[in-house]
Amino acid sequence: MSSTELIRTFLVDRLGVQPDQVLPEALLAELGVDSLMLAELMFEAEDRLGIDIPSDVQPPRTVAEMQAVIDSLAALKAS
Repeated sequence: MSSTELIRTFLVDRLGVQPDQVLPEALLAELGVDSLMLAELMFEAEDRLGIDIPSDVQPPRTVAEMQAVIDSLAALKAS
């Protein structure tokens, strides 16, 4: 599962966001992601992709920033 699929599935399933709203430039807050939901999304990424997101990571504001966090940690794990 790619980071894009993971984020889209999470937002659609948990928050009822329309799939076409999950665009790279979309602000997570405008999609209904509060701090608790952001934590859940990060835990979901950790569980599904086998990555560890450090607690000192700057909270992402957009879908693209969330993808970048997940992708960079997944790349580190793969190397």
